[in-house]
Order: sequence, then structure tokens, then C-alpha cells
Amino acid sequence: ADNLSDALKKLKITTTDSTADSLEGCLDCLLQALAQNNMETSEKIQKSGVLQVFASLLTPQSSCTAKVANIIAEVARNEFMRNPCVDAGLIPPLVQLLNCKDQEVLLQTGRALGNICYDSHEGRNAVDRAGGAHIVVDHIRSLCSKTDPASEKLLTVFCGMLMNYSNENDTLQSQLINMGVIPTLVKLLGIHCQNAALTEMCLVAFGNLAELESSKEQFAYTNIAEELVKLFKKQIEHDKKEMIFEVLAPLAENDVIKLQLVEAGLVECLLEIVQKTVDSDKEDDIAELKTASDLMVLLLLGDESMQKLFEGGKGSVFQRVLSWIPSNSHQLQLAGALAIANFARNDGNCIHMVDNGIVQKLMDLLDRHVEDGNVTVQHAALSALRNLAIPVVNKAKMLSAGVAEAVLKFLRSEMPPVQFKLLGTLRMLIDAQAEAAEQLGKNVKLVERLVEWCEAKDHAGVMGESNRLLSALIRHSKSKDVIRTIVQSGGIKHLVTMATSEHVIMQNEALVALALIAALELVTAEKDLENAQLVQILHRLLSDDRSAPEIKYNSMVLVCALMGSEPLQKEVQSMAFLEVVSKLRSHENKTVAQQASLTEQRLAVES
Repeated sequence: ADNLSDALKKLKITTTDSTADSLEGCLDCLLQALAQNNMETSEKIQKSGVLQVFASLLTPQSSCTAKVANIIAEVARNEFMRNPCVDAGLIPPLVQLLNCKDQEVLLQTGRALGNICYDSHEGRNAVDRAGGAHIVVDHIRSLCSKTDPASEKLLTVFCGMLMNYSNENDTLQSQLINMGVIPTLVKLLGIHCQNAALTEMCLVAFGNLAELESSKEQFAYTNIAEELVKLFKKQIEHDKKEMIFEVLAPLAENDVIKLQLVEAGLVECLLEIVQKTVDSDKEDDIAELKTASDLMVLLLLGDESMQKLFEGGKGSVFQRVLSWIPSNSHQLQLAGALAIANFARNDGNCIHMVDNGIVQKLMDLLDRHVEDGNVTVQHAALSALRNLAIPVVNKAKMLSAGVAEAVLKFLRSEMPPVQFKLLGTLRMLIDAQAEAAEQLGKNVKLVERLVEWCEAKDHAGVMGESNRLLSALIRHSKSKDVIRTIVQSGGIKHLVTMATSEHVIMQNEALVALALIAALELVTAEKDLENAQLVQILHRLLSDDRSAPEIKYNSMVLVCALMGSEPLQKEVQSMAFLEVVSKLRSHENKTVAQQASLTEQRLAVES
């Protein structure tokens, strides 16, 4: 301790009139003390005021420069020392040293700057102001192809420095991307893949940069996919695989890179991991299984990568994913169902899958999750069924396979995501399927639940889908029994409210359903239509210049249909409908103009 105090005192006076030897001795003493107790020694260095002295010692000419930079690197390992290093003015001279040729000086300077930047806003800003990143990127570029141990060590330190400099800082990450650091780092990874420390630094740097959208476009122009897959195949340790996964996941959000990863053989690696880990209960294996299967699903979100793996339904990957659905692992069931939902993104794939028995597999999976089931699996399986039900030719096949009944088992669910998918699946299934629409529309339990969900103010998605399904049951069944069931369950007011929706498609569906109600069961629904103030709403829709042409058209059709009810007819007459409708006779849309003439005649007759 005494030696340390002496060395600190000497250093304060030495800078002006000392020999290089006595200076070296003091610096060695500090390095020794730091090696024994870094934190305590760093505190003493800070209190002594020596940091300011270091700024003048950091000159390319001095033989002690590397040792001074090493001391700064050591003290900056402590969080409390980083700001004092900045305040002592050490950053500009350190950045200047990056221009010298001495490898040891460069190594210690890189370490010092990297440590000062670690989690330090002030440190990063100071390095940014001094232009340090640019010089380091240039060094990496010129050293990139050298594979001697000294160069690799220097590259590792410089990559680490850039990583600390830009970590979780979008502005500095963008700066590095604009300097073109990405192609350089990808090249580096390819050349130095045998060097574990350097590879690791590259991966962490990629992980930092890959979150930014602008970086993905740059990565897509490199062979990053190929390099990462090559590296991945070599890994045995869980931690190393995990590091590569952390880079792959954000990169795989880009469709171009998805396809590159598929072409580089990532899928085969992922399937192999799944196979190895599926029956294991080791924590690492469970984590790997989840990451691999999640990444597989992500790759299928790209249209080209998905179609490449589907291979007309004959692809080995598609077949393997199918085998996940009956698995006992919830994670694989989930990934399998999500993968099917992703494959089911065009009619051709959907038709092929339904013809090849996928529906039964999904219904069996749902059956396993009816009582206290896994919500994410329920949601995924319903998503897949909903997508499969989109092509017209699949609807009847799926209905006769019992999909509607399988889905209805989840009516009791209190989970909005499950409710939302359940509603969407039923709506897809009954599109233009009169018999099924009638059967479901007479199901009192279903209709009552829909009416209840039409009031789910906290869940706009569920509320919207419930309204749309109510309307669809009427539109596709055109059945008096269905209308009566909906009236008795209190559904009319929701259809009237739906006519004021901000979405034209929903407004339209509501108006068409209401017109059918008025045409088929006006007497039954009369009171509810009156209470819901339908006539006032129609007047508003027709008067509003912003209403779409189809809304105006369907509103007039509905007004005509309401004339069959005495109380509703009186309401129509009490409001200035004739005036509004006669204006619409000159509407630019011919269909609207024609309907306005017909409506005007009808209103004139009734008045």
C-alpha cells in the first residue's frame, strides 16, 4: 500500500522532470496493485488526481504509452471510474493513439476505450465526438484477412470495443451501419471461424446490430446466412448455439434473409435439434427445442421460404412438421399448428392439406386441449383451421368432417384470443353455406354467447368478430328461424350499432342482415329495431356525404323494407327522408341514383 501511495505521489510530480525508468517503475507498481485489488486501487487512483496526469502521458512517442493505456483499461472495468476517465480528458488522446502502428499500444488503447464505453453514455458520446469508431472500423477492415495470433487478438479487442460503443444505442448502431461495418464483420466471421473468442465477439456485435431494420437490408446483401448456418453446424455447447440463435431470430424477420437461411440448410439443423431434444427434460434441451421450433415457424412466415418448404405438400420438411402435431410436447404441438397456419396462406396449399387429412389431426389436437387446455395451442390450432376454411371448396369438406362441432367446444373459453379465433373460424366456415349457417344460427347457446361477446368493450377484436358472425348467420342462412333466435337473444341492437361501424365492410354486412330481417321477420323484430333507433341511424347514413355508395344503396333498400311496419313507417315519415333521398337521385354512382328513384317513389306512395 505504501508503494502504491509513493508511486501515485511520484507520478504527480514526475511528468515534468522524470526519466522514463522511474516512470516505468511507478506504472508497474500501479498495474501490480490493480492486479491484486482492482476496485480499491482504482478508488485511490481517482482520489489522487493522477487520471489528469495520464492524459499528458498518452503520446505516441513515449515508451510508457502502452502501460498507461493498460492502467486506464483496468480502472475502467469499474463502473464508478468511467465518467472520471471521460472528465479527465482521456478520450481524445486515446483516440489519437489509434493512429499509431505499435500493436501493443493499439491493443491496450482498444481495451481502454472499450471498457470506458461499457454501459456509459458519457463514454460513448466522448468516443463519438473524438471520431474513434471510424478509425476502429478502418483497422478492422485492414486487419480482416490476417490470421496470425497478434492480429486476431487485436481484431477481438476492436470488435469488443465497437460492441460496447453501440450496445442498445440506436443512433450509434446506425452510425456503424452507415460506415459499412456489417459486410466487414460478416467477412471476418467467415475467415476467423476457428477462433472462438473472435467469433463470439462477431456474434454479439451482430446481435446488437440485427435489431435495426436498416441493418437487415445490409445483412441481406452479404452471405451471413451461409456463415451462420456453417458455424451453427459446428457447435456442440448449448451456450454457443444460443448465441447464434440470438442473431438468427432478428435476422429471420427479413423475408430475403429467411429464404437465404432456408437455402443455406438451417431448416435441417432445426429439425435435427427438435429430434434430439423432444424427449429430454433437461432445461437446456427444453430451451433449445423451443428456440428451434419457434425459429422454424418464423421461417415459414415468408411467402417464398414457406412455398419452398411446402414443395407441393410433398416436402420432407412439411411432413416432419405434420408429425409435431400429435406429439406429447406442448411446444411442438404449438409450433406444428402455427406452421400449418403459415403453410395455409394460399388456396392451393389449403386445398392440398384438407384433401390429405390435416383437418382430423388438428381436431384431435383441439380435443386434447378442451378441458383446462393450453391456450396458446388452442389459439394456434384454431388459427390453422380458420386459414384452411378460406377456399370455397374446403368449407363443405370441413363442415362434414365436424369442424364446427369441434370448434363449438371452446364456446366456454374465457380467453379473448381463443374467442377471437373461434369466431373467425365459424365465420369462414359458413360463408355461402346456407345449411350450416342455419344450423348454427338456431343454436341458442351459440347465439347467446355471441350477443354477450358483442358487448366485450375491452376486446375490440372479439366484439367485432361477434357482430360479424351474427350478421353472417342471417346473411348466409336467410332463415326465419335464425332471425327469431337472434331477436329472442337480444341480438338486434348489436346489428343496428354495427351499421355505424368505422369499417365500411362491417357497416355493409349489418345493413344487408337488417334488410333480410325486415324482409322476412319484420313484425318479430319491429320493437327492437325501434328501440335501437334504426330509422335515425339510416337518416344519418344517407345524409352523410362521407358514406360509401354501397352504404347509401343498402340504407335505402332497408328504408323501403321498413315500410311494412306501421310504427317504423311513421318514424320514417316524421323525418325528412324524401328530401335526402331526392338529392341522391343525381348521385355519381348509377346504382345509388337508381335506388334513390325507387325509394323516392316508395316514400311518396306511403306518405
